[in-house]
Amino acid sequence: MSNADATASRPAWWHRLDATGGGLGLDLGIYAGSAAFAAITAATSTLVTHRHWGSLAAVGYLAAALLVTCQLLVRRRRPDSALAGVPARWLVASLAWSTVALLPLTWQSIQRAAGRTDRAQEEVLVVEDSGRRLLETGTPYLGPDAIAALPAGEQLLGYTPYQPGMALFGLPRALHDTWWTDARVWFAVGTALALVLAARLLRPTPGLPARNPATLLRGMQAATVFPVCALTLATGGDDLPVLALCLLALACAGTARPGWAGIAVGVAGALKLFAWPVALVLVIWGLTRRAGLRVAAGAFGLPALALLPVLLVDHEALVENVLRFPLGHGLVASPAQSPFPGYLIAANVPAGRAVAAALLVVAGLAIAVRLARRPPRTAETISLICAYGLLAAILLMPTTRFGYLLYPIAFLVWAPALDLPRIGQPAGEEARQGVHLRA
Repeated sequence: MSNADATASRPAWWHRLDATGGGLGLDLGIYAGSAAFAAITAATSTLVTHRHWGSLAAVGYLAAALLVTCQLLVRRRRPDSALAGVPARWLVASLAWSTVALLPLTWQSIQRAAGRTDRAQEEVLVVEDSGRRLLETGTPYLGPDAIAALPAGEQLLGYTPYQPGMALFGLPRALHDTWWTDARVWFAVGTALALVLAARLLRPTPGLPARNPATLLRGMQAATVFPVCALTLATGGDDLPVLALCLLALACAGTARPGWAGIAVGVAGALKLFAWPVALVLVIWGLTRRAGLRVAAGAFGLPALALLPVLLVDHEALVENVLRFPLGHGLVASPAQSPFPGYLIAANVPAGRAVAAALLVVAGLAIAVRLARRPPRTAETISLICAYGLLAAILLMPTTRFGYLLYPIAFLVWAPALDLPRIGQPAGEEARQGVHLRA
């Protein structure tokens, strides 16, 4: 699909909005809206970590909005000024991420190391405990008997509903107790490394037709400065390296690196189940390029290698934590109960859990039929399918979190950045598929 076709197939209203003021108009809306969201969070959230994030992030977003306002004024006087160009917008976005995510994260980590017990969400404690158990016992999981032996108020924290690789982020804390061994610090490091690699892959290539250079910036904003991502990284953080690795996998696919795409999404899948649907779509894409085995080797081989040692040490603990608890059959209920349709149906409709599960199955079958009839042939289409599929799953799951929306949001905004000049990828059929998918 050519760049002209891609532009034409996108909604005209979005193209006009994103082009306003050379992209600065939407930048201003993002930062100003995020500042309002952060201020409301600081004033109304019931979670202390979220209120603390909001009080710092509101200032950071407001500063970014003021910088963009200055850029708009400069552009009005000198439209060709470098101060209003894409590199300057990248600089503002980088400064914004530093102030709305990295600064609150660091501050909370330092205060926590100094003795504050209200400066980390529960998932941080769970990951760090799993790292300690991995170091001491060879498995990050407690068995059902060990969890049952905990006091009633501590049983929830006894569960580790992640894949074994997530425990690696808890190892620094197990080795040395200080602020920079906080799991969130290492979540941020992993996220930054993956996003930098993805950006390097997707940067304009000399000698090939150019695309809109701001699409990558917009995608990076979605993965860093959007409040749902910045708040998650600063207070909990475990979803961000998973998201960043999936975006890296999509960048590898978009630049015709199927083996590396499989490895990137496989590392993500060794951290959390959310990456597995992305891995499946990538494998189907690989099949259209006669590279399905290369993608699958990393996409499913790496999670299997991570699971095997833990399975051999204590398979019952693995099943209890990774399967029974997320499916609602653990000793305690999951606190993931955001009021999305699946949760509301399960809580208020007779046989609601069965109804929600049936709707989830129907959505999954619809996506499976789409993949079978029109398998994705470009990374842009992969990203869109993953976005819509995960959005449907998040809305329909009986137990889910508002923060999980960071996945479909990032995939949707990341997709245009993957509209690269086709490097040995089939084009004609995909042009028709892309128009149909976004119709």
